Amino acid sequence: MIYLGADHGGFSFKEKIKEFLNELKIEYQDLGNLKFDPGDDFTEFALSVAKKVAETGGKGILFCTNGFGMCIVANKIKGIRAVVPTTKKTAQQSREHLDANVLCLGEHVVSFREARKIIKIWLETEFFNKERYTRRLKKIEEIEK
Repeated sequence: MIYLGADHGGFSFKEKIKEFLNELKIEYQDLGNLKFDPGDDFTEFALSVAKKVAETGGKGILFCTNGFGMCIVANKIKGIRAVVPTTKKTAQQSREHLDANVLCLGEHVVSFREARKIIKIWLETEFFNKERYTRRLKKIEEIEK
């Protein structure tokens, strides 16, 4: 299950990405905002998605103007490894090396065309379950304690 969230700065991206996920037959749940609200705050949507991902072991995708605020908030939740990739390569490496579970995208940073490519590769890429990568993730878990 993919959990989606967006504030006003990423709302239109989220709505278009839902159509894209439907085309790919990928199941998702939209955790808001469910309507365009120029006065909303990214924090509540980032928190909702991050908590759901941590609770279920799923993945999340967050959208805002630049991805940074969403990423900061999501990473406050234990077990979340949120990233803001801007290319297919960095999206792929975030999964392979970090087992990233929340993807944050900025509507003003990447084009919709590029966002589709980033999302597709991010969802398709598996974690490299090698000793050096698992060792590093364990160190992150220790920091979270």
